[in-house]
Amino acid sequence: MRAIGVVTYGGPEALQLVDLPEEHPGPGQVRIRVHAATVNPTDTYVRNGDRAEMQKTDPPPYVPGMDAAGVIDEVGDGVSSALAVGDRVMAIVVPKGSYGAYRESLVIDADAVALAPRDTSHAAASTLPMNGLTARLSLDLLALEPGQTIAVTGAAGCYGGYVVQLAKADGLTVIADASDADVELVTALGADIVVPRGAEFASHVRKHFPDGVDALADGAVQNDEVVGVIRDGGAYTSVRGYQPAPQRGITFAATWVTKYAHEQAKLDRLRQQVEDGLVTLRVAQTYPADQASAAHARLEAGGTRGRCVIAFG
Repeated sequence: MRAIGVVTYGGPEALQLVDLPEEHPGPGQVRIRVHAATVNPTDTYVRNGDRAEMQKTDPPPYVPGMDAAGVIDEVGDGVSSALAVGDRVMAIVVPKGSYGAYRESLVIDADAVALAPRDTSHAAASTLPMNGLTARLSLDLLALEPGQTIAVTGAAGCYGGYVVQLAKADGLTVIADASDADVELVTALGADIVVPRGAEFASHVRKHFPDGVDALADGAVQNDEVVGVIRDGGAYTSVRGYQPAPQRGITFAATWVTKYAHEQAKLDRLRQQVEDGLVTLRVAQTYPADQASAAHARLEAGGTRGRCVIAFG
């Protein structure tokens, strides 16, 4: 069974095709014939050695990947969900050692798997699980009520775009950032107000909401630069563990998607929201497995709108 991994940490060129043993599902698990795996920034940390300390107890190769889509080809005993052989599905993967989404065959707990949205490609479906659940967790941590306001940085990115769309589905008012080139995109995603991105984001937001917004999802990880957009007693979250000194009664929470790695109902709700037209899937480009290095290089070059996806034939 082929996978894409690294034996020696390095740049995109360190990725290589590796052979791994075939596996079969145990109780409560399914096996997916993987057709597509999304390339996310977190994957580069597995490849370049930033996660070396976490992986030191596991021998190489190290296989990245947190998103997979494909077809179930085996079902283990005791799978209580409606998943069956032949179903088109998507899954969120928590990589460890040689276990990651960049592989032709994936054995995974059934509660990390949901049906893929109908009328979508494998590539498109693979872009939803990790980033969609990350956005969902951020909004759940912020715990806003319909009618409240949320600011979003990095709104043109995959995580930020999902936050915008899910926030609108939750009945929130959204003010988001964008470069000049991305204003049309962020507006199309549903942001009520779009302001310039960058170091002046907080002042731009305060022009529209002088008392501040109820919460901020900081997809651009600007930290101290943007906390000023939040009203006293509001809430902040991002995909990094930013924890400043207590200030103005603001609640700070880190969004770690592994908390939702077995939340099948939430993943299935995302599927339904795609089918209902509330969430948009964005694929930048697909790459065959032997060109995974090119996919990583493009991601690290910056400016990608949507996700690069590795396709297994």
